[in-house]
Amino acid sequence: EGDEAGRGSAAPPAAVEQLPTIITQTSSPIIALPYDGNVTIKCEATGNPQPQFRWTKDGVDFVPPQLVDRTKGSFVVHNKQLAQYQGKYKCYASNRLGTAMTDEIQLIALSAPKFPKENLDPISVNEGDPLVLRCNPPASVVPSQIHWMSINLQHILQDERVSMGMDGNLYFSHTLQNDSRTDYTCVAAFNKIRTIVQKSPMTLVVKSGTSVYLFISAPALSKPRILLPSGVQSEVVLLKGKELKLECLPGGFPTPTVEWIKLGDNLPERTKYENFGRMLTVASVDESVEGKYMCKAQNLEGEEVHYFDVIVEEPPQWQSEPPQSQLSVIGSDVQIRCAVRGKPVPDITWRKNGEIFRGDPEQKKRVIEDTVVLHNASPEDTAVYQCEASNTHGTLLANVNILVMNMSPLILTADLQEYAVVQGGNVVLNCNVFGSPPPSISAVNETSANIEGERFSVLTNKSLRLISAEKNDSGGYVCAASNSEGKASITALLDVKGTGGSGKTTRDRDRLVYSMTKGTLQIMNVNLSDQGVYTCIAKTSLDMDNASSLITVLEFVVEYEESQWEPGRWKELKKVPGNLATANLILHGHLNYQFRVYAANMVGPGPPSEPTLRHKTPPAAPDQNPENIKIQGYLPHQMEISWDPLLPIEHNGPGLEYRVSYRRLGVDDQWKESLVKRHSFVVRNTSTFVPYEIKIQSRNSHGWGPEPKTITGYSGEDVPTAAPRDVAVEVINTTVLRVSWTPVPPATVRGHLGGYNVSNHVPKTLDSTPLLDERQSLSFPGKRNHAIVPSLEPFSEYSLTVNVFNKKGNGPKSDPVIFSTPEGVPDQVPILTTSNAQKDSILLVWSPPSETKGVLTGYVLQYHLINESSLEVLESREKNITAPDTTQWRLQDLQEGSLYRFQIRACTRAGCGPPRTEESHTFTPKGEAQTTRDTTTQGWLIGTMCAVALLTLVALIACFVRRNKGGKYSVKEKEDLHPDAESQGMNDDTYCEYSDSEEKPLKGSLCSLTANDEMGDSLSRDSLVDYADGGGEFDEDGSFIGEYSGPKHRGSVSEPNGHSVLAQV
Repeated sequence: EGDEAGRGSAAPPAAVEQLPTIITQTSSPIIALPYDGNVTIKCEATGNPQPQFRWTKDGVDFVPPQLVDRTKGSFVVHNKQLAQYQGKYKCYASNRLGTAMTDEIQLIALSAPKFPKENLDPISVNEGDPLVLRCNPPASVVPSQIHWMSINLQHILQDERVSMGMDGNLYFSHTLQNDSRTDYTCVAAFNKIRTIVQKSPMTLVVKSGTSVYLFISAPALSKPRILLPSGVQSEVVLLKGKELKLECLPGGFPTPTVEWIKLGDNLPERTKYENFGRMLTVASVDESVEGKYMCKAQNLEGEEVHYFDVIVEEPPQWQSEPPQSQLSVIGSDVQIRCAVRGKPVPDITWRKNGEIFRGDPEQKKRVIEDTVVLHNASPEDTAVYQCEASNTHGTLLANVNILVMNMSPLILTADLQEYAVVQGGNVVLNCNVFGSPPPSISAVNETSANIEGERFSVLTNKSLRLISAEKNDSGGYVCAASNSEGKASITALLDVKGTGGSGKTTRDRDRLVYSMTKGTLQIMNVNLSDQGVYTCIAKTSLDMDNASSLITVLEFVVEYEESQWEPGRWKELKKVPGNLATANLILHGHLNYQFRVYAANMVGPGPPSEPTLRHKTPPAAPDQNPENIKIQGYLPHQMEISWDPLLPIEHNGPGLEYRVSYRRLGVDDQWKESLVKRHSFVVRNTSTFVPYEIKIQSRNSHGWGPEPKTITGYSGEDVPTAAPRDVAVEVINTTVLRVSWTPVPPATVRGHLGGYNVSNHVPKTLDSTPLLDERQSLSFPGKRNHAIVPSLEPFSEYSLTVNVFNKKGNGPKSDPVIFSTPEGVPDQVPILTTSNAQKDSILLVWSPPSETKGVLTGYVLQYHLINESSLEVLESREKNITAPDTTQWRLQDLQEGSLYRFQIRACTRAGCGPPRTEESHTFTPKGEAQTTRDTTTQGWLIGTMCAVALLTLVALIACFVRRNKGGKYSVKEKEDLHPDAESQGMNDDTYCEYSDSEEKPLKGSLCSLTANDEMGDSLSRDSLVDYADGGGEFDEDGSFIGEYSGPKHRGSVSEPNGHSVLAQV
């Protein structure tokens, strides 16, 4: 009763404040294909108040680009942005009570896989040599199918001599001259993304090198050697339920045969062979498939073997179900157990509201192995607790809502709700109640009529059920709820209506059997005679239809009531098949019984029979012993034995007591005995953690119970006394290490081995970066001599210790081991901006990464020319910047007016970090597009001028000739009186004067073809506007040259329509 009062799993109603609960999340991973549309990453939660959502991407706070709904956390990533947003996401839903979190959701944006472009040299081998043609298909998360084909897409013939391995390579046991060809092509088909790519064809030349074998020209004999896998032994780890595939591809002549053996056992029954016997497969593996396998390749010249260690593991899984949410009373003890299984044994991480939770012993909040214990819980313990179990194969997450509160009863059913039932029918009066502690419920008739008896019963949900309603049952019924915090009540109004001739009832001897109302047939007081097929017939004046149903009485249930211990309470004693009418009952002694029987089928139970006369059984010795015996040691030198006592009806007579017998296990020790009446016993002055044999036998005034079973238990534990030795560290990569040790002797554990703690802290980083003295401790349960420690900081110096622990506490720590982690790749560059865009150059400015994780060696800058309509990459270039303190770079020789995508990565000696991406356009000066047209116009004008000059020369010659023939003709005077407009125009406009002033045009530019000064000034002003809009000069730091200096005039060249051709600063 104490547990029921202190803890529950019922969810609070919407009217009560509720912790956030994740109800929808996108499954991981999300693989976005190039032709997919937009991707929605979902996160939805309920709670009161309404939860607020936040996201992290790769462990860093992240603001989604486009939310689906402000009240939900889901967001959309557009197809064109998939590459930019790929990563690992987590969603957090929070309100003032706590925070729930989702599993990790990984978004993978696939690009089309491609083989690298390469020129492959011909491969030349001697006839008889083994050979491997390597495919090396492009890596992709999408599975591929590999084919070896000729250039005309004909499959390369495969047999025992020539076959393809699981790695996609083509293996020749030995080569023959007819293997020579120039078109061995590896083709990779990615069906999911509808992509097929092929490697450049390979040329194979097999040179003659035969010998005479059995009077036939053949390659030289050679012993077998295994081409795949390499080495003598391989370890194969696969998940339970997956398919085992072991492959053994041999070389040699004659072609070796392959034999498969499982050492120490027969091959599994489901074993099959593929690829001409070179591959062994077993579908849907389990632990029985584990073991050591051997493949033996043999021919006339000898044999060679390869061993496979097959290990079957599984990701974390719940042992029964995830931990359930709890509603607890203030001051109660709360336990949250995360019972998981997996191989390797999953590591369990506890979080509170999304933050790591290691307990607070001072506040009696403890994390003990897979359990969180909150002693004397308070409202401050209300939170969402996350249990995260992970091993190398996956992660399992459970959000557990712990709501600690006291609340007076809240009745959710409406007051004065009306119910109607036909006389003789059944009805349920609802009373849905919430409260903490769980309220007790009582039902009262307002007319003070008795509601006790067979026809009234309170259901598990606290509603009142009435069967065979009678007319005088009409009226008000009060549902009263109360707990330590208060009381509440509602009234339900019941109206029992008469049949009014609309129904029909049938009686069988004084028993109401059938009642038919509005198409419903009710069968009351069901017994065996009611079994059979019932047919309902519906008729109209035009048509009729019928339906049949089989009613079967499944069984009889015998109940008993005894008057000594629980008078008035009926309990089930035995179930009897429906074809029997008698039952033999096993009873306890010294009790006064009465019995009754009811029938039940799939519809439900019928009403019980009238009780029998009472039957008193004589006293007897107990017929059973206590169960659920527990042996615990809370102190090092004692052992507490407890058990579940016999129920009062199991005493069988007066004077019940228990004989506790115990002795040391494994030594010559006599049984020690004690008689007790309580259901616990403490053995004192024991040695620390030694095994005992214990048995408990019941007895009363009439004799002893049956011979008890012997169980084994241990006396009290104490903290371990020894530290692990030979602690060694193997750094696997920048953030993970493998630590090994020699386990402590079992005698020094002095308790049940809990496991080992691996503790480390970072005294300093190797680049002298200031760092907090961070300490980390990981627990690894069970007997073990090594562990994998993740989440280290790259390029840091660590001090590591190992200690054993049991339920009593931690043992001494080992001597510290000092080690350093290697350099890692830097974090992403936080900022990348573009500025000072010119027509063929752009200035890039960035900031160094916040975490270099090593010695920064420089940056890799990639820039791609983008097709603005299709967003395809047209051209890519790369620049290595070797000065690590560089934070800006001007890119030259870019295409004018084009879109570029820039990516920059920070690098250390370990490699380069993730890229930061930015896009920008190069500048297109106004009027530049007119240059070609202006040049054409200029040529036409010059040609016209030349023609006019030629005609003028001809006219002058003609005048000169005429003058010589016909006397004086003053050309000069005529010209002075009538000047030639075209000639004058040529003289004025064809030649220009150049000065050294700032107003002179660019070298090679044209002069103005108009004399309109106002238009020229206007054009100059327009050029200055263009200059300010982006055509001006910027210095390297992005500042505008001349921002604080006076204006400079620019000359311009214009067409007659006034459009500017070219401007000079």
